[in-house]
Amino acid sequence: MLSRAADAIYWMNRYVERAENIARFIQVNLHLSLDQPMQMRTDQWAPLVKVTGDYERFVEGNGEATQESVIDFLTFNRDYPNSIISCLDRARENARSVRQIISSEMWQQINTFYLMVAGVHKGIALEVPDDFFARVQMACHTFTGIMSATMSHGEAWHFGRIGAMLERADKTSRILDVKYFILLPQVQDVGTPYDNIQWSALLKSASAFEMYRKRYGRIEPRDVAAFLILDPEFPRSIHYCLLEVERSLHLITGTPANTFGNEAERSIGRLRSGLVYTDIGEIIDQGLHQFLDGLQAQLNAVNGAVSQSFFPINPTVST
Repeated sequence: MLSRAADAIYWMNRYVERAENIARFIQVNLHLSLDQPMQMRTDQWAPLVKVTGDYERFVEGNGEATQESVIDFLTFNRDYPNSIISCLDRARENARSVRQIISSEMWQQINTFYLMVAGVHKGIALEVPDDFFARVQMACHTFTGIMSATMSHGEAWHFGRIGAMLERADKTSRILDVKYFILLPQVQDVGTPYDNIQWSALLKSASAFEMYRKRYGRIEPRDVAAFLILDPEFPRSIHYCLLEVERSLHLITGTPANTFGNEAERSIGRLRSGLVYTDIGEIIDQGLHQFLDGLQAQLNAVNGAVSQSFFPINPTVST
């Protein structure tokens, strides 16, 4: 298929996945803030923007980081390219450019999704944020389900799958990083009911709470990190996402498994195999924040390799 079409489908799915994960990201903070005892509540909204890497940009336009200002910035700010509304706008434009390739149901869903968010009054979203962001997540799930059910699982579908899985792996790492590094409680709070509430909220934000409890039972920070990073079967774990990216790349190129025919396959194979041969003890010893920071850099490298290998044109997006 044409590089330009593959590029558009890849980024359409990255943007839809990004919108969902931003909504999850905000919900993490909402739950953590609401579940804390009043005497232990601190400002948790500035760290939410800091972990995106866009804190200076936020401060220039908004000043103090409050719940209202951060939600507005991450959701409705059209000048911020990673806000939910900006993501959906670009996803819709990419979908429009490949309407002859995607199904009509996919186009209808992405268009309806965009109009839903664009038509919401900010005040209403801020008044009942949990409900609003749940609707955003459900609309993303609907789009993903429609794509899987109505589009042939050929090259175009796999490019979309690669985009979504790379984005999901990145955002799962950032959600975990917020809790473990920036929102880490004081030493005296570790292991307390307060700490367990935070970890439970984190799992719920990744729709991982029930599956985690079935696997491990008791909430333990070490096991939560292992589940979200290393589990090869849970669909929001980093390892699972990388397996899916590698699988789709090989199905596109026809290169046998455990070999590589281009830089994209080489980079994802190296990253994925690194997770196979590590364990959570090694990650914790290294420092979870340091590990996740390095992982995010490697995911960016994979994205660059995919673009270089398959989209040697001016990219549709650049973030």
